[in-house]
Amino acid sequence: MDNLTPESILVHSDDIVSREIEGELIIVPIASGIGDMEDELYTLNETGRSIWERIDGKRSLQNITGDLAEEYSATPDIIMKDVVGLAEELLKRKILVIKG
Repeated sequence: MDNLTPESILVHSDDIVSREIEGELIIVPIASGIGDMEDELYTLNETGRSIWERIDGKRSLQNITGDLAEEYSATPDIIMKDVVGLAEELLKRKILVIKG
């Protein structure tokens, strides 16, 4: 994504819903054209879920990285790579959108 930067603020798309089912976060597209198939469901691993839960339309990717660096024993550079990687993938699938 050309315009994705550490200062980018993301929000969950209005075209999805997310629910916790038996301890697992499930993301469900509710509009056609989201993801690869209309009926596709997405789940996130523990790291992805930690990132997802911090995407609130207020915090930048840099802020989210800082929060995660305090919580986990990894360097901010490694965490930023994971945050940006997930954000790019979810932006491409239209599950996240850049605020603004």
